Amino acid sequence: MNNPADGSGVPTFLASLNPRQLAAAMHGTSPLLIIAGAGTGKTTTLAHRVAWQVASGVDPAGILLLTFTRRAAAEMLRRVEQITSTLGADDVRDPSLCQKSAIRRICGGTFHSAASALLRRHGHLIGLHPDFTIMDRGDSEDLLNLARTELKLPKSENRFPLKGTCLDIYSRCINTQQALPRVLEQWFPWCLEHQARLSELFSVYTDTKERQRVLDFDDLLLFWNALAADESGARIFRQQFSRILVDEYQDTNVLQAQILKNLCPDGIGLTAVGDDAQSIYSFRAATVRNILDFPQDYPGTELIALEQNYRSTQRILDVTNGVIAEAAERHHKELWSTRGPGAVPRFVTCADEDAQCEHVIEQILERREQGVQLKQQAVLFRASHHSMALEAALGRKNIPFVKYGGLRFLETAHVKDLISFLRLAENPLDSIAGFRILVLLPGIGQSKAARLLEQLREAEGRFDAWDSWGPPTALQDLWPQLVQLLRRLEARGRKGEGGVSADIHAVRQYYEPLLHSAYENAPARVNDLKQLETIAVRYESRQQFLTEMTLDPPASTQELPADPLLDEDFLILSTIHSAKGLEWDSVHVIHAADGNIPADMATGSAEEIEEERRLFYVAMTRAKNHLTVLRPERYYFHNRHRSDQHSLSRITRFLTPPILAMMEQVSHGLTAGSGGAGAGGGLVKGDTAEIRRRIAKLWG
Repeated sequence: MNNPADGSGVPTFLASLNPRQLAAAMHGTSPLLIIAGAGTGKTTTLAHRVAWQVASGVDPAGILLLTFTRRAAAEMLRRVEQITSTLGADDVRDPSLCQKSAIRRICGGTFHSAASALLRRHGHLIGLHPDFTIMDRGDSEDLLNLARTELKLPKSENRFPLKGTCLDIYSRCINTQQALPRVLEQWFPWCLEHQARLSELFSVYTDTKERQRVLDFDDLLLFWNALAADESGARIFRQQFSRILVDEYQDTNVLQAQILKNLCPDGIGLTAVGDDAQSIYSFRAATVRNILDFPQDYPGTELIALEQNYRSTQRILDVTNGVIAEAAERHHKELWSTRGPGAVPRFVTCADEDAQCEHVIEQILERREQGVQLKQQAVLFRASHHSMALEAALGRKNIPFVKYGGLRFLETAHVKDLISFLRLAENPLDSIAGFRILVLLPGIGQSKAARLLEQLREAEGRFDAWDSWGPPTALQDLWPQLVQLLRRLEARGRKGEGGVSADIHAVRQYYEPLLHSAYENAPARVNDLKQLETIAVRYESRQQFLTEMTLDPPASTQELPADPLLDEDFLILSTIHSAKGLEWDSVHVIHAADGNIPADMATGSAEEIEEERRLFYVAMTRAKNHLTVLRPERYYFHNRHRSDQHSLSRITRFLTPPILAMMEQVSHGLTAGSGGAGAGGGLVKGDTAEIRRRIAKLWG
């Protein structure tokens, strides 16, 4: 391999990287931890590192690239393909490895998608049937609820947790690898009295999954870890993967860290990329300890901090650096920019929530007049309900907006119905899919559906077992059509005939009359199914389609709170969690008051408060040129037009006086010290002693 032409020994395709990025890209095989600050070119660095490894002779098939969304993996691999396509024969050790077909052999995806693929290929080593189907969260809750009903837990003397809470407890046990008593004590203390019954419930739940050959999201990681810990599985994985790269390492949980340790015990060939300052997903069992302790877990780790920020101006970075510098424990870095000082970040104290909405809208429209599109502006908030007043105000002003975090395709009832047909054809023992289909049919209730599914299970999943059932009059045509449809789908899948789009088309023809009977707004729902049919063309198999739709479903466009096509521009509203990884020209962070930031339910421990600090940091680092943080001074207990009862807020504890000194501090509305009549108390001057002396004569 001949490194070309700039005299520095640096390959031309790496010449655009800054010194820290270059060091990370060209690092050898010892464990590498890249601490990538917000906006420092993390994706660029990681893509160039993969390209450098390929150019150095690493077979792409031996590279495992783990990200936290399928889109992130696709973007990373697209960049790698783009970089390697520009390399000449003199730039690489083996030109054949840089061909497009070779690059596409990189195993890239989320932890869950990688687990699914590897378990289908090698799961037999730990006794896993390869034809398993994967349940989404809603299906997992339903299966838990069936077990809960079977055990008559809802009828217990004391209130038993609902199915969603039960699944949260179960998932926390799996992902933290902690026993049920510890999980209940630390995260669900109100459920401690139900420990014995929860243990019984989880046993029934896991037995049912085993019997039906279904896996939930947690099972994918659990079984992958078991396979990686198995002697035969470990040997296969270490032969297959010589390089492992993990993006967003700060968002991994204990179980994911165990998987990596089993795959790569000594850390040779392991690269982890992340930012401890952006670890904000503990509610999903992620732990910041993984990235903080990485150098101890893998002795000999090289730590490289990326500090040159390409997103924000320096004054924004000064404020955000100040916020994160207060963190109790962190990998030290100081972000800096060559973009110039920029506008001074603003802290606005508003009289109340109405004044906050008014000021945000004024500033957004002013920026728009200055040439900043609405879609380049965002309003961020800690909790989804914090935007309700603003949404109403935007509606009154006829300002279009999109709120991040809407329904996904797979969460809508009609799409779940259609996919259940495919799931049952793929795995006839999948009772949740079967039950959903059967109760759609007129004349079949829950009891009859349960008996039909038991009949199917006893026949080991052969749909012929349903030929003998005599359906009621309402099903004289629908029932044999259903059995024939499922038989045809099952056979096509077994033989690998047809395509996923054709399967969906066949199901849609059968299902549409049922949809019109079951749901309102049927035309829009049918359109969703047609979109799904179009999407399905790109999938090679029904199994691949079902896996990816479950693990990473596309978002639905039917539930937008406003039509963004009014003028082909729209404002972004987003929770801070949903905003991670995104950026805008102008960012408004609202409700920056203690109790909201940090959330009052997340201040029970020092660890929770530290995560809230990181969340606030993430919000502010989304801004490129303009950052405004707002706090309503008063929160009314009722509608302010009916009652004047209110509480006074306190500035978020994360904006200390030295940090506020770096911001322009202004007020909007009748706030304390604003000097307006009825301000509810301007700055206090003197005292009330003279007034009291004057009225003393009334009783003296």
